[in-house]
Amino acid sequence: MSVKLEDIAKKTGFSISTVSRVLSNSSYPVSEMVREEILKAADVMGYKPNMAARSLRTDRTDTIGIIVDDLLSPFTPPIVRSIQDYLNENGLLSLIVNSDWDPDQEQIAIRTLLSRPVDGIIFVEYSHRASSEELEKSKKPRVFVHRLFGSPIKNSVTPDEQYGAGLATEHLINLGHRQIGYINGPESWHACRMRLSGYKDMLAKHRIPFEPTMVQPGDWELESGYSAAKNLLALPEHPTAIFAANDMMALGAIYAIQDAGLNVPQDIAVVGYDNRDFTKTFRPAITTVSMPVLEMGRFATELLLKQIAEGRKEEDEIKVKGQLIVRETCGAPETSRTRSESDSRTLFRRVLLNKQPEE
Repeated sequence: MSVKLEDIAKKTGFSISTVSRVLSNSSYPVSEMVREEILKAADVMGYKPNMAARSLRTDRTDTIGIIVDDLLSPFTPPIVRSIQDYLNENGLLSLIVNSDWDPDQEQIAIRTLLSRPVDGIIFVEYSHRASSEELEKSKKPRVFVHRLFGSPIKNSVTPDEQYGAGLATEHLINLGHRQIGYINGPESWHACRMRLSGYKDMLAKHRIPFEPTMVQPGDWELESGYSAAKNLLALPEHPTAIFAANDMMALGAIYAIQDAGLNVPQDIAVVGYDNRDFTKTFRPAITTVSMPVLEMGRFATELLLKQIAEGRKEEDEIKVKGQLIVRETCGAPETSRTRSESDSRTLFRRVLLNKQPEE
């Protein structure tokens, strides 16, 4: 038989209203001694709050909906975990729906969550604006975390891509590199435009001329990083360092450099972006910029709960800064080269032309 408020009131000798205020964490003033006694009794007696009854009284369900584009994305699980951890700390539950990168499925997901109902919705690593008639009519608070496409919007929490790219580029500049190649991701991605901007801004800050040929396109995959790095190595004035817009393309660039008979970082330094798990175990371990996934999940949840408590309010985009993780793939060009500049260039050309180096 479930324990009721009346049972705890009888056990402690306090009124039912006082017991209710303590167990619902009401702002009504109650002495700390009384609070501790009621909470202890509730714990010993095995009291479980009736969430259905509570939601009827407060118009709150203490449940948050989470819509994700792809549960298998490398960044979605840690963001969702961070959201759930914060919700657990505050005694709330979550319902997760996967939309499979499909705008129609996204609308179905919205309708599904609104039918439960939920107190608010967090959209994780989403590709669409998530606008629907049902969502607008519901007036439910919503927050977007890690937006992939389009321009900045209200109530969103995103990585500061421009700042992160600047960190990577400046690290290479501080090592003495002046010819820094950049492998970008798809131009349609907002993140790619911001990372390219951060790269250019840092070159300008240090009065290093921007060379369009030093920028090569990629598609986030290893093969595109490999191909882009080969193009950079074929330039008459090849880069002494390469910054790739994600770790997978950085790995492809490292393979291309090694296949050209060169060493990382002795001949060419490499920096990635995202801090994927393999960057720690690959040898040489990859210097990279971390994606602040845990911080973004927590900030997004804090923002949503604030809007639920205070009423829906539009907030400007919140940008979260990542960190530079320095590992083994960076070296200063003047101190770490194992060959002279001319010898290295000659080797580049022979390998790229499928010629064997002279003995």
